[in-house]
Amino acid sequence: MSQYLLSVYETEGSVEGAPSTPEEMREFMGRVIALEEELDRAGAFVFGGALHGPDATTVVRGGTGLDKVTTDGPFVEAKEHVGGFYILDADDLDAALAWAEKVVEATNHAIEVRPFRATGRVRAGH
Repeated sequence: MSQYLLSVYETEGSVEGAPSTPEEMREFMGRVIALEEELDRAGAFVFGGALHGPDATTVVRGGTGLDKVTTDGPFVEAKEHVGGFYILDADDLDAALAWAEKVVEATNHAIEVRPFRATGRVRAGH
């Protein structure tokens, strides 16, 4: 079994099909919760989360022996940004892609799938 990172990409501004009313947001969250429950029942769900928007980003640059520079804002200016992610256990890339299709259906967002290489270091309780 391998692990895969499914990055959920959001687009700045108004997006066709994005929830715009409280009822649409409830329906959206219902689809996401149902997807996460399905992932959990299948034993595929490892970890996931949502991120604050790019305006909450801080970038640190520099390297060994260099002065560190901290700036507000995303690393690159782009209309799309990572809005959330899932780390999944899947037999292979095809299985991870099948899950990604379900995430697309639930969220209406583009999903990037990459093999995830765990460092082997996990903090207790997480």
